[in-house]
Amino acid sequence: MNTKYIRALALAALAGTTILTTGCAVVRGQETPGAYIDDVAITTAVKAKFVEDKTVDAAAIKVETLNGTVSLSGFAKSNAEKSQAEYLARNSRGVREVRNNLAVRP
Repeated sequence: MNTKYIRALALAALAGTTILTTGCAVVRGQETPGAYIDDVAITTAVKAKFVEDKTVDAAAIKVETLNGTVSLSGFAKSNAEKSQAEYLARNSRGVREVRNNLAVRP
């Protein structure tokens, strides 16, 4: 199979999962529908950057966004991976703040 095709499928699946798993935020009144859509886009962009970066284990890091604040949780294999994940998140469009709660576990 073509790697571009596989990458596109992976990113599409990631975007779909992000939308499905964060679908309750607007119902709970936490933010406006516009802000919710922006947050979903930010989460998807950060996760896509993790998938593309070979130094970050995208499967081990949970990304949540609320009003432009990105929270990272899960496990990193090193301080370098933890820092790289924060760097990628911080340099994503629309991110106002990053809360890096990753635990380093070799």
